[in-house]
Amino acid sequence: MEKKEIESKAEKTDKVEKADKEESISISKSTLWKIGTFVFLGLFIISLLTSGFGGFISMTGSGTGNVVAPTPSGNVDAGTAGNIKVTIEKDDPVLGDKNAPISIVEFSDFQCPFCERAYSGAVAEFKNSDYFKKGQVNLVFKHFPLNSIHPQAQKAAEASVCASNQGKFWEYHDKLFENQQALDIASLKSYASQLGLDTGKFNKCLDGGEAASKVTKDLAASSAAGGRGTPYFVFVNKNGETQAVSGAVPYANFEAAIKALQ
Repeated sequence: MEKKEIESKAEKTDKVEKADKEESISISKSTLWKIGTFVFLGLFIISLLTSGFGGFISMTGSGTGNVVAPTPSGNVDAGTAGNIKVTIEKDDPVLGDKNAPISIVEFSDFQCPFCERAYSGAVAEFKNSDYFKKGQVNLVFKHFPLNSIHPQAQKAAEASVCASNQGKFWEYHDKLFENQQALDIASLKSYASQLGLDTGKFNKCLDGGEAASKVTKDLAASSAAGGRGTPYFVFVNKNGETQAVSGAVPYANFEAAIKALQ
């Protein structure tokens, strides 16, 4: 009897040890899965918050934007003569020498954080460069509001056109990017007043949608030029040769595109 009881106790001990091991293994696997999940989510969130992906947005045929899988931006894509279709219209705002041999056509969205980053980064450096100061390269602005993800971009674009009608596009343009968190209608009208515009004409233009056709025309131009996200820059020289730069890229990318067209 004592032997049987001893064997029975030994068997119970073995079963308990096996159960503990299985539970330990199960817990270890569960813990590993949790750790792996948190690490993956952390890396994913970090990638979204950095400019590594350039904030690239895809465009549908309707001219609205949808977020797609992150696409690296900032590469200078070589374009042969006539490869990128872009036309500078008479009503497009031009900063710098209108007769400059090279133009940078910027397709932008006033509510896009990456457009603001380009405004305060590469574009600001360009405006301080000899290319701009010596009249070798100018900057042309076209509207590319991603309306499905930036609900205030459309009216902000229209407001800038209304300001352009009074000869103050670039002043208003700067005001919008410097106050990107306040693009409601009341603020748009306030900026016009701050810049000394005729507020009666401005408000009529904005409220009546008088500038909507210009924004729509620019949207069509962005699609024709191969724009798939904002900001999007097309560099074009007098021979029609082109270079394209996408995203909030370093100024060095601008320089590379300019040199390729000289």
